Amino acid sequence: MIPVLIDCDTGIDDALALIYLAALHKRGEIQLFGATTTAGNVDVKQTAINTRWVLNQCGLPDIPVCSGQSEPKRVSLVTTPETHGDHGLGYINPGHVEISQIDWKQLWKEHLSNTATRLIVTGPATNLAAFGPIKNTTLMGGAYLYPGNTTPTAEWNTWVDPHAAKQAFAQAEHPIKVCSLGVTEQFTLNSESLSALISVLDSAPIAQFLPEMLRFYFEFHEAQGEGYLAQIHDLLTCMIALDKIEYQGRDTTIDVEADSALMRGTTVADIRGHWGRPANAHLIESADISGAHAELLRAVEGVFEPRE
Repeated sequence: MIPVLIDCDTGIDDALALIYLAALHKRGEIQLFGATTTAGNVDVKQTAINTRWVLNQCGLPDIPVCSGQSEPKRVSLVTTPETHGDHGLGYINPGHVEISQIDWKQLWKEHLSNTATRLIVTGPATNLAAFGPIKNTTLMGGAYLYPGNTTPTAEWNTWVDPHAAKQAFAQAEHPIKVCSLGVTEQFTLNSESLSALISVLDSAPIAQFLPEMLRFYFEFHEAQGEGYLAQIHDLLTCMIALDKIEYQGRDTTIDVEADSALMRGTTVADIRGHWGRPANAHLIESADISGAHAELLRAVEGVFEPRE
């Protein structure tokens, strides 16, 4: 089993990633030791509530969930109710759930002392920067020679806390596996593939909530001119982090523009080695998207207990 920690800002695509990790945990393919959260899609209290709720619906109430840093390093927090809904889960309100009082840094220290543990960061790099360098880290973030989704040059996670992203790469002692926008935007769900997912989930508790979660996300992407579909960035990131699908990448050096108002959150990869600095990233450049769809259905089939 692969030991795993996820650090997320649970909105809709993070929720799909959590369902996938829960399925792998139940299959015995990974051991999900816990989930920590950052502020991003919603505030840090709500991201923890959302994460706890999703794992509860997946039959994993004993996996600890705890809130991490509540604010970006230097800039004010901006959230995305227009993208993920007021509560971060589309048209679903998870209500109140109890959150662990475990200190997030203690959870990380306990499990990341095992260098085999894989840390998957699907939100802003706020916690990663605050904790320090970690081996076997995968980060969803950035846009490289590709249009941003928040500004012309910046991807959302990196734009939310650019100083944390910059620090995370600067302090990296091992290359961070980076799943950027140009790759993750290729993995989408539409009405047909969502129906297939719900069918495979059958009577699992989480299945009944997916239509209203994803309907909000579909409507958002349609309003942006992308079509009636949803880009599921964080789920693809988890598959790549765990080597569950084929992908290609290269070692490179990444830096982040943090202080310019116009270029805030812009990520740059030194592909040709102009800086002469050691590689701090393994930048994913392509992934098997059809394989990712098959992997999702394989993972979730038959592992969740039915609704009572």
